Amino acid sequence: MKNILEAPFMIEMKRITENMYRLGWDERNAGNISYLLTEKEAEAYLDLNVCVRTFPLSIDAKALAGKTFIVTGTGKYFKNVQHEPEENLGIVRISDDGKSTRLLWGFSGGGSPTSEFSVHLMCHSARLKANPANRIIMHAHPTNLLAMTFVHSIDEKEFTRTLWQLCIEGIVVFPEGIAVLPWMLCGTNEIAEATAKKMDEHRLVMWAQHGVFGAGNTFDEAFGLIETAEKAAETHIKTMHVPRINIPTDAQIAALAEKWNVNYRKDWLS
Repeated sequence: MKNILEAPFMIEMKRITENMYRLGWDERNAGNISYLLTEKEAEAYLDLNVCVRTFPLSIDAKALAGKTFIVTGTGKYFKNVQHEPEENLGIVRISDDGKSTRLLWGFSGGGSPTSEFSVHLMCHSARLKANPANRIIMHAHPTNLLAMTFVHSIDEKEFTRTLWQLCIEGIVVFPEGIAVLPWMLCGTNEIAEATAKKMDEHRLVMWAQHGVFGAGNTFDEAFGLIETAEKAAETHIKTMHVPRINIPTDAQIAALAEKWNVNYRKDWLS
């Protein structure tokens, strides 16, 4: 069996968590990531019959029965993943009845999956139905996106249109727009259900006054999705106090989408 610390998904998880912490997106123990391993990936590095410990689930995850995930731990700092992956990460497998998960590897200090694992699982279920290649769910607190939810309308159309206007790549990278939830108590099944419902149609979901969830096929894709929205939000925050005299028109934004042949929300442009 191959050395799991040399697995491509392990290397990517260490690289991406370090970068997100460096950017200030995941302060202290904030933020969480989960990646759905393929059976081929899992079997190459793990004994799938191992059960170190079990964790109960607060949701019915039967739709993901038998699925294996690498996930960040609750209370863990992203800055430590690079140096102590076995303590800060865990690989878990959903039970056949969807009521619990088995720890196959990791959380060596007695840790457990992120407290928002229920959100991740529900979002994975939603995204797999929309696009079976979407196997990454990433949660972060990018400063400027977060700031926008304090000073900008959280109407999804208005929020998205501002981001499209202020980053030329926006409509190409997230043509379906960004969904926005009003403030809700985190760590509950209610916010998990609301987020997953938005994930039926969106790969980016803002939690107002909290952070963002992003989904993608790869670590780079999910990271780049958040990164692009954050760049647009930064431009908004830096220019909102002065007159903007050069803003792309809706026609110009639409022309970009048409050039790159993306299926964008036409009704979200005037």
